[in-house]
Amino acid sequence: MSMKRIVVMPAYNAGQTLLYTYSLIPHDAVDEIILVDDGSADATIEIARKLDLSLIVHPHNAGYGANQKTCYMEALRMGADIVIMLHPDGQYDPAIIPDMIHAIENGEGDFILASRFLERGGARKGGMPLYKFLSNRFLTTVENLALNLHLSEYHSGYRAYSRKLLETVPFLRNSNDFVFDTQMIFQAVNFGFKIHEVPVSTKYFEGASSISFRRSVVYGLSTLSIVFKYLLNKYNIIKNPLFHT
Repeated sequence: MSMKRIVVMPAYNAGQTLLYTYSLIPHDAVDEIILVDDGSADATIEIARKLDLSLIVHPHNAGYGANQKTCYMEALRMGADIVIMLHPDGQYDPAIIPDMIHAIENGEGDFILASRFLERGGARKGGMPLYKFLSNRFLTTVENLALNLHLSEYHSGYRAYSRKLLETVPFLRNSNDFVFDTQMIFQAVNFGFKIHEVPVSTKYFEGASSISFRRSVVYGLSTLSIVFKYLLNKYNIIKNPLFHT
């Protein structure tokens, strides 16, 4: 029996890039597309209603993590075996979706990260700002040390999950903000799931969504906090509900 593949798109003010991103999705590789709008103030909803996808609209902005929670719960409700999370901002290349699907189907991992750093120089070539590049390298080093892994990056927003992983990790307890993505990685490792990386090209351009420098600093500090909480839990110093079912 073939696995059901669903793409979820957490959207917020993606009106300028949604149609472009949607057009690049290899539609023959997926069964459903879900877009969750998180209180956009632009034309995101109007554009989404013209596309062949399932649309869910939050009545107000709840946050990036909260958006993903809705995405994953709806995908599970619709019977997804594989869930691919793709930002509708046009930064990540949708063409690698089949590679991500195959990695799960072939047992290479239950958590697939699309990495901008697997190909040397790829992140900067795609226009990643220098401060983001440097912070990514620093945080990735710290996280690899904490988890005893050798991932090329931890901060890609482009990822795929198996149904088993989403039914195991308590993601509904996670933050409603951007650190949700980091929590998912640490939870996956905590519960024994294998993470596999595939290379991806990215584009940074005007109109694509991007968190501000201030929010990036908050995100970095929140990431270090998750590292600390994970280690405290791992060594039975302070138990944390993020790492227990």
